[in-house]
Amino acid sequence: MSIFLSADSRVLVQGMTGSEGRKHSQLMIDSGTDVVAGVTPGKGGTEQEFSGTGPRPVFDTVQEAVEATGADVSCVFVPASRARDAVLQAIDARVRLVVVITEGIPVRDTVEFVAGARASGTTRVIGPNCPGLISPGRSNAGIIPSTIARPGRIGLVSKSGTLTYQMMYELRDIGFSTCVGIGGDPVVGTSHIDCLEAFEQDRQTEAICLIGEIGGDAEERAAAYIREHVTKPVVAYVAGVTAPEGRTMGHAGAIVSGSSGTAAAKMEAFGAVGAGVGSTPYETSVLMRRALRDAASREDRPAMSEASTGR
Repeated sequence: MSIFLSADSRVLVQGMTGSEGRKHSQLMIDSGTDVVAGVTPGKGGTEQEFSGTGPRPVFDTVQEAVEATGADVSCVFVPASRARDAVLQAIDARVRLVVVITEGIPVRDTVEFVAGARASGTTRVIGPNCPGLISPGRSNAGIIPSTIARPGRIGLVSKSGTLTYQMMYELRDIGFSTCVGIGGDPVVGTSHIDCLEAFEQDRQTEAICLIGEIGGDAEERAAAYIREHVTKPVVAYVAGVTAPEGRTMGHAGAIVSGSSGTAAAKMEAFGAVGAGVGSTPYETSVLMRRALRDAASREDRPAMSEASTGR
């Protein structure tokens, strides 16, 4: 199993004919993703060529693409100035999952399309300013390299794109059910908590790796959710330990004010609910391996006990 994305997902790419959309469509296709169409206003009726698999049709609107191909996932590779309209168009077409890769979208625009998705009751937005998500061996919607991990037992949710890649590489031998890059903007469509809930329900996921960063209180809220609702092992890493107070670092959401939003406060929150907390990505991977071993050992104890008593 996996969360949000499966081998049956039919992906359309908004902005497929642009340089980034074309490049990453090819990479998604090469990784086995069922990319069925592109959307570029004014280029409807044309085709976009891809090596190895042939062309994909291009449509003027998302609605036309959905009606013609049955697409249920959209990847948005359009300029920030057009992203709002692109996402709202996908919502209106009742696309189940919209992955917004675009960075630099005004917060007001993000608030509008995230609210629209939630009100629709049918569309989930991931991002913006994110690398997307991958269920290794099944489907890949976004820009995550498909060659750095295989299918496995870990669920990964991360604010950071590059740290997503690094953690996938560190734990590539164990593998992942799904890796979700939620993005680091102040407003995002899918939160740590959304992914924690989905991973808790996913039978393939045996442990969860959570990557956060300084700024805001999303990680503290995730820790509170873990305390009340998550039974699987959780290991966390929080980026930004050395970030200076009051300065925006990287992502637009990564700003610290006083003691609020510091890496130390977030790490303390995770530790308080029993999650393993790494001080580096490598240490986090070590803690994840230990958590999986401990979980397997606990599962083996009842069987060993029964065998020893002759039951």
